[in-house]
Amino acid sequence: MPFGSPALAALLALTVIAASAICGALFFQFVVKIAPCPLCYMQRWAYYFVIPCGVSGMAAARAGAPPRLILALLFVILLAALANAGLGAYHSGVEWGFWPGPAECSGGLPPLGSVTDLWNDLDRVKVVRCDEVQWRDPVLGLSLAGYNVLLSLMMAAVAVWGLVARAPRAASPA
Repeated sequence: MPFGSPALAALLALTVIAASAICGALFFQFVVKIAPCPLCYMQRWAYYFVIPCGVSGMAAARAGAPPRLILALLFVILLAALANAGLGAYHSGVEWGFWPGPAECSGGLPPLGSVTDLWNDLDRVKVVRCDEVQWRDPVLGLSLAGYNVLLSLMMAAVAVWGLVARAPRAASPA
């Protein structure tokens, strides 16, 4: 499969999109100080999956792997992107109050010391709820979970394009 093929271009685009999404999530977490909830962490799994799949697929194609292997990898990435879009839609619905979210919450506990230290530290722990939006786009009204849905659907579209597009073929002589 030549490097300029649509399948490889799709793998490259998917890897870049997934890496950018993770960088964006880490930026919001560590720079903007928006603590992720359990569903936010779960939505990162698909991106963490796509990055090594995309890199491995490009390396395999460059090494002469059969095209079916690359297409199978694109199909698996498509399934991961669609599942992530579904998870993001579920999280968005929780945020909008359409349905209840998971019972667990997240929040970092400091290292355990004495009982007095633990008691004092509990007052400073911020519990992150899945149903409370910490940031919403002022223009579109989307939360980060909503943007995850759009990004995951875009990744699914790129994967479909890589699966169905064909590299241009030379015109056959008449």
